[in-house]
Amino acid sequence: MQAARGAALSEAVPEGAEQQAAGRAPVALLAGAAALVYVVDQVTKALAQSRLDEGDPVHVVGSLLELRLVHNPGAAWGIAGGATIIFSIIAVVVAVVVVRTAPRLRSAVWGLALGLLLGGAVGNLTDRVFREPGVLRGRVVDFIAFPHFPVFNVADSGITCAAVLIGLQTLRGIAPDGVRRA
Repeated sequence: MQAARGAALSEAVPEGAEQQAAGRAPVALLAGAAALVYVVDQVTKALAQSRLDEGDPVHVVGSLLELRLVHNPGAAWGIAGGATIIFSIIAVVVAVVVVRTAPRLRSAVWGLALGLLLGGAVGNLTDRVFREPGVLRGRVVDFIAFPHFPVFNVADSGITCAAVLIGLQTLRGIAPDGVRRA
């Protein structure tokens, strides 16, 4: 009956509204993943700081998994310990690039990857800014230890998972805007 009178059976969707909605989901995923990684990272670091003693590992699964408190000024295995300021600058650049990329996101996988990357980068940057010995020179709290592997934290895990997802998307030829490149 509505159609007979010229009224639409459903509300008209403004042109471009569907694209806007499609663009919001990856950005929401980015924001959610970043927030989750950041909060879990900071909470677990606080717990590690309060419950673990440096040099006194806690065996969780025999010698397969330990909780071992380390204050790391550098990268994995303490490499480049004197480059803390450089790692801080890199984290700031990564955060800016991710935030500037967000409005163009149309891929959920890219949204997840960039969220994991952002949460991890900002998590470790928080340590470098607010921990001893000072701003942009602070040491990162690491506490998860596997045999023959560097001690790491939740932020590091987020960054590593992001790198894998970004690598896979790149190999598949899928750009952050969701377009498959040849």
